[in-house]
Amino acid sequence: MLKESDMKKGDKRKANLRRQSSISKAGTYAAMGEFWDEHDLSDYWGKTRPARADVDLESEESLYAVEKGLSETIRREARERGISPHTLVNLWLQEKIQKLKPQSRRG
Repeated sequence: MLKESDMKKGDKRKANLRRQSSISKAGTYAAMGEFWDEHDLSDYWGKTRPARADVDLESEESLYAVEKGLSETIRREARERGISPHTLVNLWLQEKIQKLKPQSRRG
C-alpha cells in the first residue's frame, strides 16, 4: 500500500482534493467551482460537516501623529466615556466631517 510519505506533491494535492470535493466529486478546483456555480448548497446541507477556519481580518487604517498633550486629553475623555481612544477619535472626526459637509456645499 502507498504511504502518504511516498506520494509526490501533486499526488498529495489530488488526494486532498478528493477529500475536499466529496459532494461535487470534482477532480479539479475548476470543476468544483463549476459544480457550485450550478448547484445550491442548501440542496446538499445534510452531506456537510462542521469545519473550523481561522480568519484574520484587518481593517484599513491610517495613522496620524497627535501631540502628547492632546493624546492625554483624548485618553482621559475616552476613559470617562468607557470607550477606547481609537473609537473616540473616529467618532469625533465623523462628527466634525458631518458638520463641515453643509459648509463645503455652499462653496
